[in-house]
Amino acid sequence: MDVLFVCDPPESFSPLADSTVVMIDEALRRGHRASCALLPDLALREAQAWSRTSELRIVRDAHGPHVVRGPASWRSMAEHDVVVMRKDPPFDQGYLAATWILDRAGCPVLNAPAGLRDLNEKLAIARFPELTPRSFVVRDPVELRRVLIELGGRMILKPVFGFGGREILLARADDPNLGSLFELATADGTRWTIAQEYLPAAKLGDKRILLVDGEPIGAVLRVPAAGELRNNFHAGGSPSASELDDNDRAICSAVGPFLRDAGQFFVGLDVIGGRLTEINVTSPTGMQEINRLGGLADDQTTQARFWDGLERRLGAAR
Repeated sequence: MDVLFVCDPPESFSPLADSTVVMIDEALRRGHRASCALLPDLALREAQAWSRTSELRIVRDAHGPHVVRGPASWRSMAEHDVVVMRKDPPFDQGYLAATWILDRAGCPVLNAPAGLRDLNEKLAIARFPELTPRSFVVRDPVELRRVLIELGGRMILKPVFGFGGREILLARADDPNLGSLFELATADGTRWTIAQEYLPAAKLGDKRILLVDGEPIGAVLRVPAAGELRNNFHAGGSPSASELDDNDRAICSAVGPFLRDAGQFFVGLDVIGGRLTEINVTSPTGMQEINRLGGLADDQTTQARFWDGLERRLGAAR
């Protein structure tokens, strides 16, 4: 297959942490052709999507596999067999415009652009209220005070377009800085924030579950650093081995078919204390941590299962 990755600059990838690295490595190992384009490399030419693409190769050293790109040239996206969208958030105007261009790719795009637009990672859980903590979406600081009382005097605040654990706050009714906290969370009433029931199990970590085509392929527990509220790897969280329990499988069974139908091929679910807290569709990570902690190798790695699923979906033979 001829595969185009839309992603961040490969030079910025962490060899032993980024999921995109092992995706590309496995694609090349299977004999697929892999190239990449950055967001500024995307364009429409008379309603057809084009990209300035660079062919990719892997160079290994003591620090792990590095993704190296060659010279760039313009190609029609329709020349590729599939586009794999791996651009990291934020989901800003540039990201939104890229999804409109990808709508005109002329080949399958995973994850599907329409789903990337429709499924905000904080708000998509509203489709499954029976699985989630109690959640409210608010931009009025005064309303946040009422929500705090309704949630028992403690709640988590997250910006609707936040990512990587940034600007996640814990609000407590006895905090003398509560007014300032609500002003900060809502940018003085100009920004939507999600107010979510505080789950005490968060102290133990949150579970990242990876889905391929609606089916779970592994999980990792993200444990917060000492004195830290947030579990995200980008916020200093550390990985710990984890397995799927019956509750996790029930969540996957409920959410997976919907995500598959929405064209969301590779997704990360975040679960705390048995409750679904986020559905991550924009470049979810966790592959390498699951491989290492689970002792996965060869055809059992998360990247192998990713490509097995993608090849099945596209009907391509190795």
